[in-house]
Amino acid sequence: MRSSNPVFSRRGFSRDNGYAGFNTAPQAGYAQGNPYAQNPYAQNPYAQGDVQYGAPPQAPATTDRMTMDDVVVRSAITLGTVAVGAVLAWALLPVSGTSYGLAVGSALIAFVLAMVQSFKRTPSPALILGYAAFEGVFLGVISEMYNSRWSGAPFQAVLGTMAVSGATLLIYKAGWIRVTARYARIGLAIAMAFMVVMAVNLLLVAFGVADDGGLRSFGPLGALVGIIAIVLGAFFLTLDFKQIEDGIAYGAPRNESWLAAFGLTMTLVWIYVEMLRLVAIFSSND
Repeated sequence: MRSSNPVFSRRGFSRDNGYAGFNTAPQAGYAQGNPYAQNPYAQNPYAQGDVQYGAPPQAPATTDRMTMDDVVVRSAITLGTVAVGAVLAWALLPVSGTSYGLAVGSALIAFVLAMVQSFKRTPSPALILGYAAFEGVFLGVISEMYNSRWSGAPFQAVLGTMAVSGATLLIYKAGWIRVTARYARIGLAIAMAFMVVMAVNLLLVAFGVADDGGLRSFGPLGALVGIIAIVLGAFFLTLDFKQIEDGIAYGAPRNESWLAAFGLTMTLVWIYVEMLRLVAIFSSND
């Protein structure tokens, strides 16, 4: 199964694009009739020498392997780039039609860079940081637009994003959520259905069939859709956490930590944008 998030499909840490560890103990071998019973890292493509089948997951004895510190540092760099781009866009671009056009253009460039990275076999820090910079410009402009109408909405959205992310991490680490193949399949199916519905809604709005944004309106229905989107963002965070755990456990190369930062950044941007809309909806109904 390919790794994914609400916006883009991206490669996981395993060489065959699978999720390591779904429904399995960390060991090699296929369970009869279950293609997910083989851990992609069990026959470790990064290990030196012979593979010990059935052995516990151990990263090769080398310093060129991904660690949690690597993930934290790369994620901080990527998210910091987003933040810097957003602050500069907010400070230098006044709310206007021109800035709105720049935001759309930046979002499209970020989308293209993210897609290019998604199809590359290896992570490219330049592409990932370029995506983060343009995404930051987009977020800065729309945040300023929301703030001009709903004062304090971006700050509340940041707090909400941090709360959702922190709660998801705590629940994941407590073991209340088991990221299995079944869990991933069901979640991805729901996410794909959600995206299809949103695409159809966008077309209906563009052709004037649906008024006031359709499902994305600033009413109760829009709030419900926003909550669903945030829950899906939390779901993708759990997939990100699982990939990071497995990448570290099975000795993924250090540069794979850039993929972890890339995935986390895209998911957090998704949650922030939906949280911003949700704050605006609730503020409008006060």
